Amino acid sequence: MRHLILDLDAPLMSFGGDLVDAYGVVRDFPAKSMLAGLFANALGWERHDADAQAALQERLVMGSARIAEGQRQREFQTAKLEANDRGWTTRGRVEGRAGGADTYKSPHIRYRDMDADARVLIACRLDPADAAPDLDALATSLVRPERPLFIGRKPFLPSRPLFRGIVEAATIPDALVAALAASSGDPLLRPVPEIRAQWPLRELTGDALAQAIAGGAREDELTDERHWPAGVHAGLRRVMYGRLAWPEATA
Repeated sequence: MRHLILDLDAPLMSFGGDLVDAYGVVRDFPAKSMLAGLFANALGWERHDADAQAALQERLVMGSARIAEGQRQREFQTAKLEANDRGWTTRGRVEGRAGGADTYKSPHIRYRDMDADARVLIACRLDPADAAPDLDALATSLVRPERPLFIGRKPFLPSRPLFRGIVEAATIPDALVAALAASSGDPLLRPVPEIRAQWPLRELTGDALAQAIAGGAREDELTDERHWPAGVHAGLRRVMYGRLAWPEATA
């Protein structure tokens, strides 16, 4: 099967997790909704193209590998909003302020996490593969995007082109290993014997699955699919967390 490889490399990036009160935590691997949104932005789709974005998200089969761990950082943000402040919304209406005078005496405080100097490879395919947009259309959109692309937050611009190539592989882990082999000569990388990775739950079966579990792979459940018409995250996606060896370490 054909898999598209993305190379996420940036001074700062964030893979948003579950927001708890004022804390915007991040995950170690990109969400399925983030990848669908990245492609939608590259294709020039609008927010109201909810059905198209939902269909693309449904077709995506993806996995990731952290080839440079980077360092987790936390940003402290404050914003003081007054009663007369106005803002635009995605619904096309001006948003006003409400509440009593005491609600404007203190700033709004929140914390946002991010990764500094991390690098993550993504391998993805489409199922079904022959519907539009196909894998070649997605690759073209990454090379010549309709709008600027970012990794998690708008200020987090990539350091290099996101499109790494298309590889033939039987599974997502196999596609990631092929991408690792292509990255082995990168002078900016310091290969380690094993790197952390995530892939769909049923991607490996039989002996390959048994070997992955013996190596410490574990199952988890994520709520990382966006319900595009409602604008919220829902659903349940089951994945495996494990480790992949650099091709040189396997030889």
